Amino acid sequence: MPKDNERPMNNHYLRNTVAGLFFVIGLVLIATIVFWIGLERGMTQPKFQVIALFNQVSGLVEGAPIRISGINVGVVGGINFLDEPIEGRSLKVTMNIFKKYEVQFRKCARLSIKTEGVLGQKLVEISEDHSRKFFDVTKPIIGEDPLDVENMAAVITRTALSLKTTSDNADSVMLDLKEAARKTKRLINRIEEQIIAGDLFKIF
Repeated sequence: MPKDNERPMNNHYLRNTVAGLFFVIGLVLIATIVFWIGLERGMTQPKFQVIALFNQVSGLVEGAPIRISGINVGVVGGINFLDEPIEGRSLKVTMNIFKKYEVQFRKCARLSIKTEGVLGQKLVEISEDHSRKFFDVTKPIIGEDPLDVENMAAVITRTALSLKTTSDNADSVMLDLKEAARKTKRLINRIEEQIIAGDLFKIF
């Protein structure tokens, strides 16, 4: 028979073993999750870097997706200020493009920042444009600045105020025309009355 003092030691050993197993399982799960996230973001895929230039990026962040025709072809590797503006642009966006999409990338000619989803996630959209030259990956690419929502709202507000002012002026003109028509009608009535009475010169 086992001694009574051996039972607490066995229980302690069992608890330590179970705790160790849970710890190891947790580490394996974390490593698996990190690995799958890396695969999804293409961290293990060979890439080549391309520089894009913007005046503003409107919330674009490192790790944002880069897409061609809705397909993720890379990720944003970094966003930095330029020491000196290039062609009027002061921001540099480093794009890491997956090597397997290099052929498709070189056929494109337009690069812009778009907003996706309810939460407004920013991404880089690349597309073809037969009216432009294809990308030269050896040189920085000039990107199209995203539409500034605040500026657009200000323009819409100014336009609405201008339309309201025009409408108010139109209403004022209509009132003047109605008043002139009323006076003209009254004058015509008086002329008719005097003609009937045979004394046209007593109208005024």
